[in-house]
Amino acid sequence: MKTLATIRFYWGAFVISFNTAVLMIPALMFFGRYKSAIVHHINALTLWMMGGIALKKGKMDKSADMYVMNHQGIVDIIGLEAVQNNHLRWAAKKELFDTLWFGNLLKHGEMISVDRKDKSSLRKLIADVKESRERLKRPVAIFPEGTRTPKQKLLPFKKGAKIIAEKLGLKVQPIVITGSKKLLNEHNKTAHSAIVHYHFLPTIDVSKADADWYEKLREDMQKVIDNEYTHHNRSR
Repeated sequence: MKTLATIRFYWGAFVISFNTAVLMIPALMFFGRYKSAIVHHINALTLWMMGGIALKKGKMDKSADMYVMNHQGIVDIIGLEAVQNNHLRWAAKKELFDTLWFGNLLKHGEMISVDRKDKSSLRKLIADVKESRERLKRPVAIFPEGTRTPKQKLLPFKKGAKIIAEKLGLKVQPIVITGSKKLLNEHNKTAHSAIVHYHFLPTIDVSKADADWYEKLREDMQKVIDNEYTHHNRSR
């Protein structure tokens, strides 16, 4: 069983790389006006080829300016793009922009580069989010943990998302993702057929929220994660 799961992992990695390099990047380059549809449909195809299904619980608030979510791996992004078509603008670390395939994907998708080593990166990120809302009319998707962890407990959230949301008076919708690690586990290099669940929690209007809204948001996300594991045996 472990051998089969390992084979499936490398199949999944191949599918992601192939569809990115051969389908998505050329499509974005030549048919840029259809970026949202391209990303949505090719990610849906990728998820299907990996043996995955993405399911929504609750409703995505399309008036939200920012979506914050927990993070386990690349499947989180693939599944969310497959399950909706809201032309998200992802914030990703600068190092990913320097890679061959995914760097080109991020650049042609007009995603946001975050340089964690640069002390002025927060000012740039604020400007990028402002541009996303006012000029591009695209909501920003961000992982506030800042990195991945194999554990169930959420890592402490970085303050960047909080500062940006408060400075710009954003509407923020939290999303809890469970099951993505079963579909493709990047920690132990195994993969299985799986349903990835996307739980859309109530949107927070930061301009009207209490001072502890960011801490409460994290607590509410952790409650969903714990409930999913306890009652459905779905890890995050």
